[in-house]
Formats: sequence, C-alpha cells, structure tokens
Amino acid sequence: MTTTNEPSVTTTSDPAAKRTILLLFAGLMITMLLSALDQTIFSTALPTIVGELDGVNHMLWVTTAYILASTIMMPVYGKLGDLIGRKGLFIGAISVFMIGSVVGGLAPDMTWLIVGRAVQGIGGGGLMILSQAIIADVVPARERGRYMGAIGGVFALASVAGPLLGGWFTESIGWRWAFWMNLPLGALAIFAAVMLLKLPKNTKGKPTIDVAGMVLLAIASTAIVLVTTWGGTQYDWDSLIIIGMIALAIVASVAFVLVERAAAEPIMPLHMFRERNFVLTTGSGLITGIAMFGALAYMPTYLQMVTGVNATQAGFLMIPMMGAMLVTSVVAGQLVSRTGRYKWLPLTGSFVIATGLALLSTMTPDLPIWILCSYLAIMGLGLGMNMQILVLIVQNTFPNSQVGTATSSNNYFRQIGASIGTAVVGSLFVARLTDLLTTRLPAAAAGATGDTNSLTPAAVRDLPDEVREIIVGAYNDALAPVFLYMVPLVLISAILLAFVKEVPLATTIERDEPTDSGDNPSDVVADAVAVDAPDAESHELTNVTEHSGPISIIRSQP
Repeated sequence: MTTTNEPSVTTTSDPAAKRTILLLFAGLMITMLLSALDQTIFSTALPTIVGELDGVNHMLWVTTAYILASTIMMPVYGKLGDLIGRKGLFIGAISVFMIGSVVGGLAPDMTWLIVGRAVQGIGGGGLMILSQAIIADVVPARERGRYMGAIGGVFALASVAGPLLGGWFTESIGWRWAFWMNLPLGALAIFAAVMLLKLPKNTKGKPTIDVAGMVLLAIASTAIVLVTTWGGTQYDWDSLIIIGMIALAIVASVAFVLVERAAAEPIMPLHMFRERNFVLTTGSGLITGIAMFGALAYMPTYLQMVTGVNATQAGFLMIPMMGAMLVTSVVAGQLVSRTGRYKWLPLTGSFVIATGLALLSTMTPDLPIWILCSYLAIMGLGLGMNMQILVLIVQNTFPNSQVGTATSSNNYFRQIGASIGTAVVGSLFVARLTDLLTTRLPAAAAGATGDTNSLTPAAVRDLPDEVREIIVGAYNDALAPVFLYMVPLVLISAILLAFVKEVPLATTIERDEPTDSGDNPSDVVADAVAVDAPDAESHELTNVTEHSGPISIIRSQP
C-alpha cells in the first residue's frame, strides 16, 4: 500500500500520546471558552457600563466592534495558519486577545472601551478557528467527532454562562472583571500551547500573502456587518447610508472573487467551492446561523416583556435550550467516532430545528413557561446535532494542508449568517411591534404608557392590567410569527444536507514534514497520530488511500 515516494506512516495508540492530546485539548477548550464567553458576557452588563462611561449613544459599538473584527480575522487566521504554521499564530492570537482585555479593563471612556473590544476581536477571530484547526492537526477525523462535540458543548455553556457572569460581575465586584478574568485563563492557554503543542514547521520558504484579498474581504465583511447592524435600527433600510453599504458590499465581493482567481495563495481559494460537501455544508451552516442567532437575539427580550421575569431569570430560562444543545452535541460526537456515520446527524438536526421553530411560532402570552422552555429545548437538540458535525465534514473534505482555510471559511459564512439572522429577525420584529402597538393602543392608553420606544419590562409590569395585556399581546404577536418564517429556510438547509456525500472519515494523519522536536510519538502528537477506533473489529482499515500534497490520508469504511 506504500511506495518509496510516500511518507513513512507512524501509527500509535501510546497512552502517553493520548494523554498529551487530552491535556492539549483542555488548553484549547479554555481558549474556545474565552472566545465564546466574550460574545455574550456583556449583554447583561452593557446598561451599567454605558451609564458609568456616559456613552449610551455608542452602546451598539461595544458589541459590533468585537463581531466585526473577529469576522474579518477568521479567514486571515485560517489561511496564515496553513501557510506559516499554527502554533506561533495561536499564541499570538491569545496574546492580542489579552491585550484587548487590558485595554477594555482600564478603559476610562467609551472610546477606549470600543478600542479594547476591537483589539479583543482581532485576537478572538483566531481563537476558535485555530483551535478547531489544531484539533485537525493532532486527531484523525474518525476520532475527531468526540472532540468537536465537546466544542459544541463549550458554545452552549458560554451562551448561558456569559450573560449570567456579566450580570454577577456588574452587581458584585464590577463589570471590569469581565475583562480581567481573561488574563489568567489566557495565560493558562498559552502555557498549554507552549508546553504541549508540537506541530510541523513551515518548510516551503517565505509564503505569498494575499494582501489584496484580505483587504477586499475586510471591506465586504465590514459593509455586510454594518448593514445588518444598522439597517432598520440606527438607519432606515432605504437610507443612503444603508444603500451605499449594500453597494459597497457587492462591489467589494465581486472584486474579491476576481482577485482570488489570480492570487497565488488566495485567502479563500475558489477551488473549495467546487467541492460539493463544502458548498452544501457551508450553505447549511449559514442558514443555521440565521435561525440560531435570530432566535437567541430576541428570546430574552420576549421572556422579560411577556412573562414578566427579570433579566437574570430570562437567562436561566434559556438553559433548557443550551442544556439540550450541550448534551446532543457531545452525544453526536461520540456516535460519529464510534460508528463513522455522520450524514444523518445534521440532516435530522435540521428537521428538529424546524420543529422547534414551528412550535415557538405558536407561543401565546398565557402559555406555561415550562412548555415554552420545552420548545426551546427541542431547538437546542437540533442545534447540537448540527453545528459541529458540519465543521467535521468540511475538515474531512480537504487535506490537512488546507484544513485551516476550509474551517475558517465555513465559520466565516456561519458568522455572516448570524449577523443576517439577527438583523432580519430584529427588523421584522420591530416593524410588526410598532404597527401592532400603534393600532391596538387607544389614544388614552398610549398617553399613559408614554413613548413606546422607552418601554422596559419594569415599566410594563407597573401599567394597568388592560394596558399591560395589550402591550404583552403585541410583543407576542410581533415575534411568534417570525419563527414560522424561518421554518422553510431551515427545511432548505435539510434539503442541502440530503445531497452531502458521506465520505469515510480518515483514521490517520500522515506527514512527511519535519516537526518542532524529535520523532517520539508521545511528544510529537501531530506527527501521524492514529488513535485506535473503539470498535476495531467491525471497522477495519481498507486499502483506500488518498494523496494531496504532503498528506496521505487512510480512510476506513464506516
């Protein structure tokens, strides 16, 4: 099965190598937790922060600065990791993230706070992408499912823990600790990377950097994120600012494609879009991002305004969704590693997500909270079966030399989907709510409530019963149908996944490149590690070998 031209194959189930991988993975989990927490931790702390720093009018930029910077940097980190190696880049991304945390923690005003968040985003864009790519460097695809499942669990945990931690810091030791906590965690992650991460060095000489592609992608991403952030809120959709941003996004995107066609090392190679599985899973991921973040963005507001709970209680009511997502994400990863089968998981997950959205569209103000939480749990079950398995399919489609670029591209489009989902749901919700309040509130009641733009959960609770019921009903009737609008979109995602080709998962990682140190498999876990399949008797290796560049991938039939 081998020839003199093929790299030597090192296959090991050495307990020391496995232990090294687990310790490394613990460090990667800390890094991913940092990235995931920082997307949600300020949601409950923002009102206090902008009040103290006298910057309510700039509140939006505290979140937008991070999202924009991290979205732009995702493909950059992915491509550079493939070109120059991931270890130094990974440590650098953590360091930049920590610098941003110091700037934010010391911020005397809103300007410096936004700068700190932008610097955090520049580093944060690499934390998740490089972590996922490093796992692909050290763990064969067949065994990677269980690790990717744990990553999904980190996202679920952070989605709940972030707002709760932000609220607790704000009410106790101060909101600046949302920044300071990143320093010891970041230092621990750097220590784990330095001590445990042994990856191949770049032996190809000075790489060619696609500067033009990076600039054009940054411009297009900025325009898209600003359109989805500003549209329908800060500016009308038909305003010159929004129309200009849309035009800029289109022009930059077309120019980006033209540049990528001619680039020696394109940041987002167009040949990836000729791979069926990449196109299908990336399209499905974008749709999943729209559905997930569209639901997550406004459910806490709905819970507060309709059920009357406070912000902390609304966060707790989201736990069923995230708990279900955590459980199914981990279980799905274990199933993939045990059986080698994976296509049915995201396909089934899409139908479960659609079911959850359809149920959420039936919400009424008098619906018992436990039933509402069960609807959210159903959606969480589907998300747990879907998200990380899609990343695994993408990674299994390309050789290891391109895994960073492929992973970052997939995550990039999912992030764009999240921005679009939040904007579309928000625009529909606000438009319907404004219309319903205008038509349903009688003139006398409208005078009693004051400006409807300034209604808060506390203010609504203090209103007379007949007025409160009108407002609560308007909030319910404005949001519930929006979930139904997303059901056909998720069903399109299921149709896309039905055409995914289930390629057997690779069981080894083989390289002919030198590594950072030595050839001891217990130290160099990235040098052709093959972890024993848990059911070796029923999953024997077959003579199916693929070659692409320096990588030779041996696959097993599931």
